[in-house]
Amino acid sequence: MANKQDTRRSVIVTFKPKDKRPDAGTDKVEIVRSVLPKGMQTQFFAATDMVSGTSIPPMPDDLIGYDVNQYEAPIVTAQLTQAEVEKLSKNGNVAAIEEDMPCYAIDADQFSHLKFEDQPSVQAETVPAGVSQIRSREAWPSSQGEGVRVAVLDTGIDFHHPDLVANYRGGVSFVSGAVTPMDDHGHGTHCAGTIAAPINGIGVVGVAPSAFLYAVKVLNSAGSGAFSQIISGIDWCIQNRMHIISMSLGAGAAPAALETICKTAWARGLLIVAAAGNSGAPSSPSGSTVGFPAKYRNVIAVSAVDSANALAPFSSRGPEVDICAPGVTVLSTTRGGGYGNMSGTSMACPHVSGAAAVIWGAHRFATNEQIWNLLAFHVDNLGPPGWDANFGYGRVNTDRAAMAFDPAPVVAKKGV
Repeated sequence: MANKQDTRRSVIVTFKPKDKRPDAGTDKVEIVRSVLPKGMQTQFFAATDMVSGTSIPPMPDDLIGYDVNQYEAPIVTAQLTQAEVEKLSKNGNVAAIEEDMPCYAIDADQFSHLKFEDQPSVQAETVPAGVSQIRSREAWPSSQGEGVRVAVLDTGIDFHHPDLVANYRGGVSFVSGAVTPMDDHGHGTHCAGTIAAPINGIGVVGVAPSAFLYAVKVLNSAGSGAFSQIISGIDWCIQNRMHIISMSLGAGAAPAALETICKTAWARGLLIVAAAGNSGAPSSPSGSTVGFPAKYRNVIAVSAVDSANALAPFSSRGPEVDICAPGVTVLSTTRGGGYGNMSGTSMACPHVSGAAAVIWGAHRFATNEQIWNLLAFHVDNLGPPGWDANFGYGRVNTDRAAMAFDPAPVVAKKGV
């Protein structure tokens, strides 16, 4: 039986910024390598080296590490023993060492919501109810999101799907053994269709039918992954100049390094949208069931409503909720070229990501902060005036925000 001290586990090492390290001349990966056994063939993958279409090769997990090269977020992940962690923690260049944590596609295991009998004919084109509910069609004369780059951090995208291929622009896989960011689960493809299925005479139409889709595969065929992969995926989005990151994933706890990379992405001008979660109502009126990363201040947390604008019973809620969108029986693309309905805040999140793409297309020179203000100010209020823990500021209204002639006033972001 292996000694616990010798068991390798995934950890996330956050370094001090390079100009604040006592040993600024030594690369942070080399510092991590210095505690590994001599000859151990660990490979560290960096977003700067991961061009579109590449992937992490099939390797044992204990030989895979990630290298995040952002000044504000100098992070290295690796599989280390307890003894190696203790040795590394004494290095003056290291700010923190945390346990890596699992992360999941929200609603990944609820395929009971998938209904194929109502799928549209491939000879007809359907605008899903949720796309109409947030008044996307009315906004399309001003913008369909053309040229706005939306990264879907998820299980990948079925980039051969006839209703996605036109807007697919590339991607990357951080899942070992997945040689492309092809979706081998279905969750990411459903989200992608809601964002940007094109107007092409078949299937469905997304909220932003001309936006550019990028697949950042960070979850495996079971819909699960680790936050080290999410962090590296966000790093890739920063390096490759995405406009919007859409994350229909989460967990009840997360390492602090995740918030660090989210703050960095926001500071670099990216807009980050995430599903609030499907944990329902909190146990007390002042409580929260919103998960991570949606819980963070610089991430837009999306709760789910139904076609009657009632909060979905499964939807997480709490002081971190920013905005709401349709998330019940949402029709979109499915893996293998089909169409189906799914429910969850996972489905609400891409409605907001698509709306942001349309709005950014209509306000080409806006900042991410200005797009957020437009999103949150020009909503359809569903609760008491102002903000509340169920609906946030209200249900997204794509048309009103896209057609706004004046900058929206500053709207406070919720979150920790």
